[in-house]
Amino acid sequence: MHSAECGSSCDIHSFGHPYWCSVCNKAFNAKGTLIRHQRIHSGERPYACGVCNKAFIRKSTLVIHQRIHSGEHPYSCDVCKKAFNQKSSLRKHQSIHSGDRPYSCGVCNKAFSQNDHLITHQRIHSGDRPYSCAVCHKAFSQKGHLITHQRVHSGDQPYSCSLCNKAFSAKSTLIRHRRIHSGERPYSCAVCNKAFSQKSTLIKHQGIHSGDHPYSCGLCNMTFSRKSALIIHRCPSL
Repeated sequence: MHSAECGSSCDIHSFGHPYWCSVCNKAFNAKGTLIRHQRIHSGERPYACGVCNKAFIRKSTLVIHQRIHSGEHPYSCDVCKKAFNQKSSLRKHQSIHSGDRPYSCGVCNKAFSQNDHLITHQRIHSGDRPYSCAVCHKAFSQKGHLITHQRVHSGDQPYSCSLCNKAFSAKSTLIRHRRIHSGERPYSCAVCNKAFSQKSTLIKHQGIHSGDHPYSCGLCNMTFSRKSALIIHRCPSL
């Protein structure tokens, strides 16, 4: 891409990228883009949120961030009307309706609609847990799982029930709790149609039909379909 006449940097100026970074030599076609790029090296974050003071390299990123505080969701799905605060989030969501799953796992061929979902899935095979707790060093494959775990140490319970005001550290726990009030039982047995409010309870129940007894007593080798039954067996006074 260069000639003897102009030297190694000739391509930067000849192909519409006249602005280049003196730190990493990356080239840009607009001076404003170069200025934004240089903030990666300098650490400068000139755009700060007036609510929480979090600062950003780009003004556009600040605008998106401010929607967290305002609750604004300007991008809505034409199919289900669900709204989002970022256009990219809407694009990802729309793949749910199209059924498009262009990202597939090279190990098990499971396919995903989003690349980040594939990356998270691949950690099942690799065992990679890149997110670790600064307090107890427990590691997680997903950042969201780490955030939920950290509430064990902080005591933070941001999700509260609107009916009884009971609070929880995880949104999924609140969803399960609400079924106590609503009576909803979304998980049903394919054999006897008995319904349950939690998937884990259904799995335990299915052991009745399958005859599976995964819990065994270390003293007499008697087996049980439920862990609770094993505990009672070990301590009959309970």
